[in-house]
Amino acid sequence: MKQEINLVVSPEEAANENRLKEIVAKQLSIPLITISFFKILKRSVDARSRNIKINLKVEVYTGAEKPSPLSYKMNYPDVSSKEPVIVVGAGPAGLFAALQLIENGKKPIVIERGKDVKSRRRDLAAINKQQIVNPDSNYCFGEGGAGTYSDGKLYTRSTKRGDVNKVLEIFVAHGADEIILVEAHPHIGTNKLPKIIQEMRQSILNAGGEVYFNTQVNDLIIKENAVKGVICKDLIENTSKEFTSDNVILATGHSARDIFELLHKKNILIEGKTFAMGVRVEHPQALIDSLQYHCPVSEVQYKREFLPAASYSLVHQALGRGVYSFCMCPGGIIAPCATSPGEVVTNGWSPSKRNNPYANSGIVVTIEPEDYQKYQKEHGALAGLRYQQALEQMAWSAGGNTDKESWTGQVAPAQRLQDFVNNKLSSNLPDVSYQPGISSAPLNNLLPPEIGMRLQIGFKEFGNKMRGYLSNEAVIVGVESRTSSPVRIPRDHATLQHPQVKGLYPCAEGAGYAGGIVSAAIDGQKCANAVAGKLRATSF
Repeated sequence: MKQEINLVVSPEEAANENRLKEIVAKQLSIPLITISFFKILKRSVDARSRNIKINLKVEVYTGAEKPSPLSYKMNYPDVSSKEPVIVVGAGPAGLFAALQLIENGKKPIVIERGKDVKSRRRDLAAINKQQIVNPDSNYCFGEGGAGTYSDGKLYTRSTKRGDVNKVLEIFVAHGADEIILVEAHPHIGTNKLPKIIQEMRQSILNAGGEVYFNTQVNDLIIKENAVKGVICKDLIENTSKEFTSDNVILATGHSARDIFELLHKKNILIEGKTFAMGVRVEHPQALIDSLQYHCPVSEVQYKREFLPAASYSLVHQALGRGVYSFCMCPGGIIAPCATSPGEVVTNGWSPSKRNNPYANSGIVVTIEPEDYQKYQKEHGALAGLRYQQALEQMAWSAGGNTDKESWTGQVAPAQRLQDFVNNKLSSNLPDVSYQPGISSAPLNNLLPPEIGMRLQIGFKEFGNKMRGYLSNEAVIVGVESRTSSPVRIPRDHATLQHPQVKGLYPCAEGAGYAGGIVSAAIDGQKCANAVAGKLRATSF
C-alpha cells in the first residue's frame, strides 16, 4: 500500500532516517516493521520562530509493496533529416527550446555567440584575475547562458506558465542530483552545472540537431515580413555564415544588446520596459545564519549541522517603488559580470554546498520609463538600455579603473552598509568575495537619486525587519544592473510570433518574458511548441 503524509519535524529529526521512520509509523499508527520503504517528496524549512521546523511531504509504502525504480532518461527521436528551426542562444531558453523541438520531431540549429561551457572558464578566469572582459565570452555569453556560472538557482513562481517538474526532471536526466525534485528552493550550483549543460548539448547532437559556438548573429533574413534565416559571423574564422529556416526562436538573454540594436536599426518593433537596478550587498554568512535561525553567532556552527546556509527575501515600498532582494546567494561569491570593457556589473553565485563564508544578494529598485526619459529622444526604445549602460560605466570609473586605452579593470566601487545609509564615505572596507577587488566610493552620491534614496530607505526598513542586518560588517558593491532586460521584444499572445515578422519567436529573458533559469526554460519550451504547432498546421 502507498500513501502520502505531511510531517512537521525538527531539523535533527529530519536528518536522522531511523528517527524519521519512527515518526512516520507513529503518525500512521502502524508497527514500524510494516514500513517497507519511504521517501521524501518535498522539503522546506520554516524558520519564522526560534523553534525551527522542517516541513516534509513523505511517500510511504507498507507491506510487500515497493516503488518501481525511477528513470529520468530521455529517449529523443532522430531529427537529423527533419525540418530545421533556428534557435539563437544556448542559455536555458535556447537549450530547452532545442530539446522540446526534438520531442516535437523538429531539427534544432542552435547558434551561440559565446564559447562552449568548458572553454568559457578561461575567459572567466581572465575577468576575475586579469580584469579583462571578453565581449563574446563572459558570465553572460556562452553555452548555458548566465545561469551556468552564476549559481543555477531553480526556484520559480512561474508554476502557471508551464511544467516546472518536467524542467527539473530534464536536469536530473542530464546528471543533476534528484534532490532538486525535493527541495522547496532547488539549487544545482555553479560547480556542477557545466557538466549537466554539456550532457544537454550531447542530447541535442545525438538526436541530429546542430550546435554552433563562436557564431554571432548579425542580421536577420526577412522577405515579405517573414523570417527566412539568419546571417552570422564566425568569430574564430572571421567569415560569414548563413542559416536558412522559416522559423527562428530568439533566445539571446537579457544582455544581448547587439540584438536589440539590430532590431532597432531594422525598424522591427521593440519596446522599453520596467526593469530594476541597484547594488549587491554582502554580509558574513554567519551573521545571516544567526539572524534567520534566531541564535547567537556562537551557536551557528551547531545549527548548520542540520540546516542549510540561511537565505532571506526582503521587499519594501520606498517613495512609490519596490526595493527588493534579488538572486540571494547564501554561502556565495560576488562575480564580475560585465559584457563589455569599461563597465562594472555585479552578480552572485553559490557552489552546490553553499559553504563560502559570505552571503550576498542584489538589492534593487524598480526603474520606470520616467527615470530614463532624458535618453528617450535620441535612443527611443533603447533608452532604458542606455540608462543601464551609463550606470555601469559610472561604476567602472568610480572603482578607480583608469586605463581608457585597453579599458581593462574590474575593481568595483563599494561602501559599508551603514555608511551608505548615513551618507558617509567608508574609511576602510572589509574583506569581500569579489575577486577583482573593491575601492571605497560614495555610492550614496554616485547612484542616481531615484535609486540611491530608495535603497537607503529600503536598507533602513530591512534593518527593522532583520535586527542586525543594517550593519557595517556588511558592504554594498556597485552595480547590480542585469536583473532583467530593459527592452521587450513584443510577440502575439496566441502565436508567440513577433507581430511584424512571421516566424520570429522572441523568447524568455532577452525578450522580456522570463526571469530566471526555470521560467526561461519553460518559455523556451512554449516557443518550441508554438513553432511545432504552426508547422503541423501548415503541413495539411
